[in-house]
Amino acid sequence: MFKVVRAKLHGIRVTGAELDYHGSITLDPEICREAGIYPLEFVEIWNKNNGERLSTYVIHGKPGSRCCILNGAAARTCQRGDPLIICASEYLQSPRELCALTPRVLTFDSANTVLERLRYAVNDDGSGNFSFSILNEC
Repeated sequence: MFKVVRAKLHGIRVTGAELDYHGSITLDPEICREAGIYPLEFVEIWNKNNGERLSTYVIHGKPGSRCCILNGAAARTCQRGDPLIICASEYLQSPRELCALTPRVLTFDSANTVLERLRYAVNDDGSGNFSFSILNEC
């Protein structure tokens, strides 16, 4: 088994940090739905400003708010406005399964408006040579 990307929010900006909270990351459920990220799902978070990496679970905030709030201990890893990469993953049994997977990737502007809707794609030439592509969904 190996772990692969299933969904990704690239460049979403931190809108808040709540130290005195139970822990997690609060995200706009509309953004989560579009990317395919679920409540209580564990995600990996990478802060592009300071290199911090952490793992926590998702909770939903107010629909349409474009929120991205780090809670609890995670609040210590960021500042408002920091661009993050948030990645949900899944486990595959075999590299052959890669070709059936097309992870959704959303990119964001500084107001957390979706700029691009992308898909990652892996192709196998039949002899185990894999190629990678980024597909733009208009």
